[in-house]
Amino acid sequence: MEKRVIDLEIRVTHQEAVLETLNRVVVEQQQAIDQLRAQHGRLMELVRELAPSPVTPASEEPPPPHY
Repeated sequence: MEKRVIDLEIRVTHQEAVLETLNRVVVEQQQAIDQLRAQHGRLMELVRELAPSPVTPASEEPPPPHY
């Protein structure tokens, strides 16, 4: 009976170590995702600033053909 308890304690200890490792990996991945989202947002803003607008301002519109 004592050996079974010791074996269970060993298993629990190993499982706790694995859970801590997995938790650390998940936290690191979430941080990487957050950084990538921030970079993506900045890149999208930059693209919007650099891309020409499909709508031309009224001052640049050519006059209608009947003028």
